[in-house]
Amino acid sequence: MKLVVQRVKSTRLEVDGKLVSEIGKGLAVYVGVAVGDSEKDADRLAEKLVKLRIFEDENGKMNLSVSDIGGEILSISQFTLLADVSHGNRPGFSGAERPERANELYEYFCAKVASLGVPVKKGVFGADMQIMQHNDGPVTIIYEGI
Repeated sequence: MKLVVQRVKSTRLEVDGKLVSEIGKGLAVYVGVAVGDSEKDADRLAEKLVKLRIFEDENGKMNLSVSDIGGEILSISQFTLLADVSHGNRPGFSGAERPERANELYEYFCAKVASLGVPVKKGVFGADMQIMQHNDGPVTIIYEGI
């Protein structure tokens, strides 16, 4: 599993010009499910994510988690995170899990994060989404193979 985590002031997600999800201060989390990923991987990443301290405390130090600030998470499935660009000019996606299994693990991951006390909103799995994001920092953290 691969996560690209961005600290945001707000994020808005639309499909076909219609609002699907929107959050204020929190995390935009792009989720890629790789071949062979399991519920155990999702559990580990969910626990790391909710404890990730990338929000500033009163001294300006990155010392607070999304839970600490009462923030939200917008989770967005994105198989293109598993792109292989080592050959030629067109990315290959053989490392991405097949859609049915990827959706199962994506939903499992989102439910796990929510069970840890952080509100989770989602994009639409497999849809062409338009995302308007107000990054904060910017701060971007990548989790892979944890």
